[in-house]
Amino acid sequence: MKVVIMGCGRVGAQLAEQLDAAGHSVIILDMNSYSFRRLPPTYKGKAIVGNGIDMEALKRAGIESAEVFVAVTQGDNRNIMAAQIAKRMFNVPRVICRIYDPLRQELFQTMGLEAISPTTIFADLLRKRIES
Repeated sequence: MKVVIMGCGRVGAQLAEQLDAAGHSVIILDMNSYSFRRLPPTYKGKAIVGNGIDMEALKRAGIESAEVFVAVTQGDNRNIMAAQIAKRMFNVPRVICRIYDPLRQELFQTMGLEAISPTTIFADLLRKRIES
C-alpha cells in the first residue's frame, strides 16, 4: 500500500517506521529536514522536504497515486486543510488526520474525514485507569 504521511514528528516517524517495516511504500513529508533524524537507518521509504498544504509538494510526495494520506503535524488547522486537499483535490481513497480539539474532531467526522483526537483517547484511558 502506498502511504503519504505529513509530519515527521514522533508519531509520524514512528508510523513511517512501522509501515515501512511491514513492507508498505511510505513517503513522509515535513517542512524541516531536521525532523527526518527521527527515522531509523533501516527506513527504506522516501523523506521529502515540503509543506503538506502545498499542492506541488504533495505531488512531489506522490499524492496522486497514494492509497492513504495521514496528517499528523502539531497543528489542527494544517492537518485538516491537508486532509481536505488530499480527499477533495487528489481523491485519495483513505485520509486520516490527527485533531487535538475534540469538538473539531466531531465536525470533521461529519465531513467524511477520519479524524482521530489523541486528547479524547488519552482522557478515556485515564478515566478507565482511575475507575478501575
